[in-house]
Amino acid sequence: MTVEDKLVSCFKNLEAHIPYKPKLALVLGSGLGGLAEELEVDTVIPYASIRNFPSSTAPGHKGAFVFAKISDIPVVIMQGRIHYYEGYPMADVVLPIRIMKLMGAEILFLTNAAGGANKSFTAGDFMMLTDHITCFVPSPLIGKNLDTLGVRFPDMTCVYDKELREHITAAADELHIPLKTGVYCQFTGPAYETPQEVRLAGLLGADAVGMSTAVEAVAARHAGMRVCAISFISNLAAGIGTSLLNEQEVLDAGKKAAPLFKQLVLNSITRMGKC
Repeated sequence: MTVEDKLVSCFKNLEAHIPYKPKLALVLGSGLGGLAEELEVDTVIPYASIRNFPSSTAPGHKGAFVFAKISDIPVVIMQGRIHYYEGYPMADVVLPIRIMKLMGAEILFLTNAAGGANKSFTAGDFMMLTDHITCFVPSPLIGKNLDTLGVRFPDMTCVYDKELREHITAAADELHIPLKTGVYCQFTGPAYETPQEVRLAGLLGADAVGMSTAVEAVAARHAGMRVCAISFISNLAAGIGTSLLNEQEVLDAGKKAAPLFKQLVLNSITRMGKC
C-alpha cells in the first residue's frame, strides 16, 4: 500500500465518525494527555478502530482522536502521538497530521516534553518554538510527493507562524507564565542524547532536544497548515544537568507542570480562534 493509498484509506475509514470540521488540530505531548478529558468532548475515535492506522505505544500517550470545542472553536485533539522510535516508517509518524488536514484543520498546535540544551534554561520552563533542526531524522517528505497536499519542494523559511506565536506570547503574559523562545532539535530516540550530541545540537543553535514534533511540523507546512509549538522543558539534557535521565522523571515533571501548561494552551487557542 502506497503512502497516499494508506492516507486515503484511513481517512475514509473514519470520515463518517467526524462530528464537524475542526479549525485547529492539537497534539498533546507527555503530561498533557489529561487535557482532553477535562473538556466537553463530542466524539472520541480510538486509533485502534481505524483500519491500517498505527498504534501509539509510548508511555503516557493514549491513542485517540478527540473532538471538542474550546471557547466555541472546533478542535481535533491527538491524545497520543506516533513516534519514529516506535519502529514506524516516517510516513506513519506524520499520517495523523495529514489526516487532520484532510478533516479540515487549518492550524496545527504541537506540544511536547523536551530536554533543555540551553544552559540558561531550567527544568519546568516553557519554550515556544521559533524554528527547528531535523537533520538527525529522515524527512517525512521523502518518496513520491503527495501532490494533493503540497508541492515537491516546500519552503520552510518560517515553519512556526508569526501571528500564532504572538497569540501564545500574549496568553503567557496574561497568565503571568514565563515563556522562553528557542530552537528545537529532533533526534530519533528512544535512547536519550549523549552529552556530546547535546553539545553538537547546541553548536547548531538548538535550545531544546527531543524525539518528536519537528517532522510533524514539516508535514503540516507541506500541506499548507499554519503551525505553532510549545515545549515543556521537563529536564536538563545530558551534560547540561548533573542527574541521569529516565522516563519517569519526564512523566512526573509533565504531571507537575500540566495545570499551567493546560492554561497556556487553552488561552492561546482561544486567541487563535480569532485568526
